[in-house]
Amino acid sequence: MSDAREETPPLERLLKRRRDPVVVQALRSAAAATVAYVVALRLSPEAAPLTAPLTALLVVQVTLYATLTNGIRRVNAVVAGVLVAIAFSLLVGLTWWSLALLIVAALGVGHLVRVDEYVPEVAISAMLVLGVTAVGDYAWARVVETLIGAVVGLSCNLLLPPPVWVDEAGESIEGLARRVRQLMLRIGEQAAGRTPPEVAAARLHEARRLDHDIAEVDAALRQAEDSLRLNPRVREGVLHRVVLRTGLDTLEICTVVLRVLARSLTDLAKEREPEPLFPRETGEVVEALLSEVADAVVSFAVLVTTSVSLNADAAEARLANELHQAAATRDKLAQLLLDQLQHDARQWQLHGAVLTEVNRIIDELDTEHRSQRLLEELDRSTREQRERLPRLTALQGRLSGRPWRNRRRSAHRSR
Repeated sequence: MSDAREETPPLERLLKRRRDPVVVQALRSAAAATVAYVVALRLSPEAAPLTAPLTALLVVQVTLYATLTNGIRRVNAVVAGVLVAIAFSLLVGLTWWSLALLIVAALGVGHLVRVDEYVPEVAISAMLVLGVTAVGDYAWARVVETLIGAVVGLSCNLLLPPPVWVDEAGESIEGLARRVRQLMLRIGEQAAGRTPPEVAAARLHEARRLDHDIAEVDAALRQAEDSLRLNPRVREGVLHRVVLRTGLDTLEICTVVLRVLARSLTDLAKEREPEPLFPRETGEVVEALLSEVADAVVSFAVLVTTSVSLNADAAEARLANELHQAAATRDKLAQLLLDQLQHDARQWQLHGAVLTEVNRIIDELDTEHRSQRLLEELDRSTREQRERLPRLTALQGRLSGRPWRNRRRSAHRSR
């Protein structure tokens, strides 16, 4: 068994490396640039048509949506720069002051045509075209090479579809949930006995560092969302995006509440030093409650990431049972705190804050609460898409063959 465990991690790392965005980007960009150069050698009048592979290199992204949007912006930038250069060559030619005016005008045009990060490309294209003797021939060659690079870059992702990064985003969400669980278990352990203030403060700093983990998960989720857009291999892309996004939002709320909980326990540790945070029986119930809530956080993440699989019903049932058990333990804790208040009213507000914060996490993880929010976000996303791109939405509906009301039923099953 130990040998098997030692051999598995390298294999898993190799498989993940094959789908790593950096590796995928490098292989696709190199292939697209090479093909674009070969095609440009036959179609462009230039002896070394490097604009074509350069365009392909910039256009090809790890998702089809990013490739398409980058390709359109890149072509717009080059065409705009060429037109500005032709206008300047006809009017003033190339001098030091016309070059300055050319750059200012090209950058302004780049913002007008909304090419985003390719605004400098407008000025670069304009300067390159204006700097040659035969402006017309070079301008035409540059446009042709740019179109070749853009078409090759788009074709690369159409013929060899890029991966759908939903699994990677799901792993990131589950990893975040497990880190939250581990921290919650450690906080529960400190609540069951005497906790020095410096130990409680260390747990608070750990809770604050979860913000960095959320940022990393958000980046992975954005990549997954881009990979679902305009991807012909994916059905119900909006549903996938909304399920993952609302799931991450819920986990983010839980981490914020956990940070507040850690702060309350830190203040309680300072107030009660050198006494324990809670009486022995109450502390044991707090530890049990946080352990049950921690398990529910992981079950929630599993439910979110398996929302369209056959295991969704089992994950939802497991989460419901864990939340039911946590609610029962919470009620027991509330009664113990009430009894304790009658004998010792010290720090009663901090004890009440602990109960309130745990209750907030239970409420956020509730399946009914999630279902309602999921449907609201699904309707909002669809409404915004219909208003922004009505024709594209209608076309997607015809191609999918499923009316929107069926998507709402799917959302119910993915709670």
